[in-house]
Amino acid sequence: MISPASTIQGVVFDLDNTLLDFMKMKEFAVKSAIKGMIEAGMILDEEKSYDQIIDIYNEFGWENQKVFNVFLEQTIGKVDNKFLAAGIVAYRRAREANLMVYPNVNRTLMALAKRGIKLAVVSDAPSREAWMRIYYLNLYHFFDVVVTFDDSGERKPSSKPFELALSGMDIKAEKTIMIGDWPERDVVGAQQIGMKTAFAQYGDTFGTKVSGADWDLNDIYELVSIIDKLNGSA
Repeated sequence: MISPASTIQGVVFDLDNTLLDFMKMKEFAVKSAIKGMIEAGMILDEEKSYDQIIDIYNEFGWENQKVFNVFLEQTIGKVDNKFLAAGIVAYRRAREANLMVYPNVNRTLMALAKRGIKLAVVSDAPSREAWMRIYYLNLYHFFDVVVTFDDSGERKPSSKPFELALSGMDIKAEKTIMIGDWPERDVVGAQQIGMKTAFAQYGDTFGTKVSGADWDLNDIYELVSIIDKLNGSA
């Protein structure tokens, strides 16, 4: 078990594009929704429709539940519930089939838990959606604390969600590593309160050249050897 004098006693993870491949899941689900609407009788260009729906997500937020309503209003001038239902059902089926953790996530979490490292999640996602993804992927038993936007009321890089996670784990900032895929939010937010940081390069969707983190990870399991080295057990 971990010593009270250990350099690292806790790890805080971002959720989307750090533990699970959110963007890949979203891509498959949106494309399936478009096919579902076409099968229901809509005449659509699949490629243009995909770009249009992604633009709507970018405008209204990636967790917005009314994206297909907006898409239908823009495309045919009204919400036709036949097409809406076809799209939503196809979307949900594809989402569940393609919601997957990155390679070595379970291995990493098990290795850290065995070492007595406390684990937390800090996500900008709404509480229900974050917990649904955590439960769907069977990760819920690993985490001592899960902080979502609904819990803190503030998005990263605000210090509040990080502080809530630290409080829940009862660990000081300097004895904790934050790992995330968004440098401007995850890295900056954690560093401003004294946490060490790791950049999930394997989940990067921004083409980041310089993350500003203490470590850039090509594989999440690299975290284990980093912590072992810092704690003198490598």
